[in-house]
Amino acid sequence: MDELELLKKDWQSNRTEYPELSYDEIYKMSHAKSSSIVKWIFYIGLIEFAFWFVISFVLKAFGYGEEIKSLESSNVFIVLAVVSYIVLFYFLYRFYMNYKNISTTDSARKLMKNILKTRKTVKAYVIFNLGFLVIATFYGVYFSLQNEDASKSMIDAAAANGEIFKLYASIIGATLLLLAFSIGILLLFYWLIYGLLLKQLNRNYKELKKLEV
Repeated sequence: MDELELLKKDWQSNRTEYPELSYDEIYKMSHAKSSSIVKWIFYIGLIEFAFWFVISFVLKAFGYGEEIKSLESSNVFIVLAVVSYIVLFYFLYRFYMNYKNISTTDSARKLMKNILKTRKTVKAYVIFNLGFLVIATFYGVYFSLQNEDASKSMIDAAAANGEIFKLYASIIGATLLLLAFSIGILLLFYWLIYGLLLKQLNRNYKELKKLEV
C-alpha cells in the first residue's frame, strides 16, 4: 500500500497520527499522482512512436531496402501509412490534452471524469495498434505473393504439382502464427507499461469516488 492510500485510510478512520489532514490535502495528493501517471503515458507514447520510426530506417540499413521500397510504392501502403500517421498523431495529441486537462482540473469530480477519458483513450490506442498490425501484415503477405519473383515462382511450382491449396494453407497458417506471436508480445508490452499505469490511475479513481461519497 503506498503513502497516499495510507493517508486516505488514516483520514477516513479519524486516527490521530494526522489530525490536520483534510479532504483538500488528500485530493491534492491524488491529483498530483494522477497528473504524473498521465504525463508518463504521454511520454511513453512519444517514445513508442520514435521507436517504430527508427526501426523502419534500421530495416532499410540492413538490406531490406528494396523490399520495403517496393512495398512503400504501392498505393494501398501509402494510404495505410498516411492513415496510421494521422491516427497516431491524434492519439499523441489526446494523450497530451489528457495530461493538460488533469493538470489544470480543480475538482475531484472533474478529475474523475478526466481519468475515465484517459483510460478510454489508452484502450482505443491499443486496439488501433493491434488492428493496424493485422491489416498491415495481411497486406504485406498479399503484396509479396503478387509482386515478388520468388513468391511467383513458388506459386507456379505449387500449381504445377497440384499443391496450391496446401501452399496457401501453409502461408495463412504461418501468417496467423506470426500474428499471434506479435500480438502476444505487444499485449505483454502494453500490459507492463500502459496496463500498470492504468491500474494505478484506476486506483486513484476509486479512492476519489470514496471521498466524494
